[in-house]
Amino acid sequence: MTSFPNSPKLLKGGIVLIDPESGRVGRIIALQYNPDTLSRTLQVKGIGESGDRSQALRFKGPPVETIKLDAEMDATDQLEIADSTATDVGLHPQLAALELLVYPTRSQLQSNNSLAAFGTLEIAPMEAPLTMFIWSKNRIVPVRITDFSVTEEAFDPALNPIRAKVSLGMRVLSVEDLGFAHRGGGLFMTYLKNKEQLAARSTSSVLSTLGITGI
Repeated sequence: MTSFPNSPKLLKGGIVLIDPESGRVGRIIALQYNPDTLSRTLQVKGIGESGDRSQALRFKGPPVETIKLDAEMDATDQLEIADSTATDVGLHPQLAALELLVYPTRSQLQSNNSLAAFGTLEIAPMEAPLTMFIWSKNRIVPVRITDFSVTEEAFDPALNPIRAKVSLGMRVLSVEDLGFAHRGGGLFMTYLKNKEQLAARSTSSVLSTLGITGI
């Protein structure tokens, strides 16, 4: 029994891979420790940005939203209890699971190589699973990994990493990227709906708060 039985359960952020056709959930990657900060940037897509003053209040579409975070990983606890995987290879499995987010599979590479060897003129780019970034039930978004870096900070005697920091950059994929019929496009619309519902719960101020009586 814990010392604080009434403490709320701390949810973890993470990444889920989904088959875009069937919706089947594949790999689930939960962050070992939630980062203390999460940086988000929204780049507005307005027609007025082109200089056309007659279109100054119009949007081209949803903003381009990017997310950046640093996730820490540590195998110390697993090593203390002699976890066989941590003892054998340290953090390699956890790092490999994240790194594979930006790799095509071996079978895809071999298939494209075979097609090229048979003289296929046009080879389709290799398609990845739909990647979802989940940060609570209010923030479930389809993303594309745009930046990935790893800093390995400590090693065991066999040079396996036992402490590391992973920096992730992600771009939220909207209906402009995926289309309304795509499963990811539907998930983006749900994300936008959640934003609208949360905004509706925000109390609107009155003009007197701003020191004016009218506009």
